[in-house]
Amino acid sequence: MPGGRLTQQDRQQIALGLAEGLAYAEIARGLDRPTSTVTREVMRNGGPAGYRADLAHRATEQRTHRRRPPARPRGTEPAPQPHGRDPEAVRAYEELFTTVMMRSGLSKMMARVMVALLLTDTGSLTASELAQRLQVSPATVSKSIAFLEGQTLVRRERDERRRERYVIDADVWYQSMVASARALTDQVDIARQGVGVLGPGTPAAVRLENVARFLDFVAESLTRAAEQAREVLYTKPEPTPEPTPEPTPADPADRV
Repeated sequence: MPGGRLTQQDRQQIALGLAEGLAYAEIARGLDRPTSTVTREVMRNGGPAGYRADLAHRATEQRTHRRRPPARPRGTEPAPQPHGRDPEAVRAYEELFTTVMMRSGLSKMMARVMVALLLTDTGSLTASELAQRLQVSPATVSKSIAFLEGQTLVRRERDERRRERYVIDADVWYQSMVASARALTDQVDIARQGVGVLGPGTPAAVRLENVARFLDFVAESLTRAAEQAREVLYTKPEPTPEPTPEPTPADPADRV
């Protein structure tokens, strides 16, 4: 039943879809389920390469038959959310987003800091706010911020109370792509230096020249695509309409 718990048949269909190389979204459509449900099911039970329907079903049954769920540590209850958002849904999404960012090469804490900033409407938090939200020490936050700042993913600014705030800009992916292009350009330069050191025309030098040409083309294409995307695709959030004030009841004396 859509929206209910996955059955053993559902899990077998997921396993079959993974074996056929289908994307999570395609598998989810076949089950008439949200993509997030399929993604969470696979990631909790061995990932795409290790998912087995029988083991996943057995693990779910064991979790279901536990007498008491593990107590949630104090202070980890989902914080109230603005705009009527479901706190549990936001928490699950934050965990999933963190996992995806870790696959891109970030450590777990760096990914958690970046996702926390991305999911705030203001796009900025202080060190103490981040530490409280993530339940870690300010020193741990500072170390992660230093790395993210070096990658131009996060910047610092002072607010009106002179507190240091960590900010993630709306065009963070543009900044990330430009930084990646610069890193590729550095590799192009070092590869071409090697051509001169190893001798033009030698097998090693030819290999380095091919590397340099390939990366040079990718860096230029990446920069051009990032510029075009920022120009064409960037959108601003719609302003929240101001509530219409209710009319003040007329004073009976005014009617005389």
